[in-house]
This record gives sequence, C-alpha cells and structure tokens, in this order.
Amino acid sequence: MTKMLTVYKGNLRNEVTHLQSGTKIITDAPLDNHGKGESFSPTDLLASSLSCCMLTIMGISAESYGYNLEGTEVETEKIMGTDPRRVVEIKVDFRFPKGSNFTPQQKRVIEAAAKSCPVYHSLHPDIKKTITFNW
Repeated sequence: MTKMLTVYKGNLRNEVTHLQSGTKIITDAPLDNHGKGESFSPTDLLASSLSCCMLTIMGISAESYGYNLEGTEVETEKIMGTDPRRVVEIKVDFRFPKGSNFTPQQKRVIEAAAKSCPVYHSLHPDIKKTITFNW
C-alpha cells in the first residue's frame, strides 16, 4: 500500500508528497479553470499516469525478453470535455528510437504489455484511449 500526503498551498496549488521516498509534486489549476497553469494540473497527472504506466509495463516486459526500449519517448495529449468538465480522451503516441529493429513478434509483445497496465484498466471506459505505436 502506498500513501501520499497532499497539502493545499493556496492559489489553487497543491503539494503532494510520496511518503515512502519524500518526492514532491506540485499541481496547479489550469489556465482555463481559474489557475495559473504553472505546473501539472490534476488531470494532466491522470493523463501522464497512463503513458508512464504503459511505458513502465512495456519496460518490464522488454527486460524479461531482453529487448531494449531505452530512449523511447511518449507524447501524451489530454482532451477535456464539458458538462461535466472531465477528461474525455487521452492520446498516447509512442516513438521508438531510430534504428530500433523490432520483429513483428516483439512489437506484439510490447504492444500487449502496454495495454495491460493497471492505469489503462483503471480508467473509466467512457474515457477514450487512442494509442499509437510509431516503430
């Protein structure tokens, strides 16, 4: 079980501490919702949690098979809806390093690992997940 402590710092800003490591994250309300947009918003963290989780599970799988994913980048885009205000879509765009020569079988293993991540399965089914793998 992991615990975090969140403290409201005023001006629509929070400081979250991961209690085991002491690592801190600051969140800010976005510009379009009364905030300064000077840091990740809570919904930014939601969207980036998906890409981080997918990449982590891909890395675990790749290491077990002896593949190298080092240098892989992921661009994540969050799309908000209204009534109610919520995340309606998360676009995750994987970009593998130039010169990576994965076989079709290796690609299937990596893609399956990505879609098995806990965040992917924890998000409400109404949130559209658009996943692209650029090999």
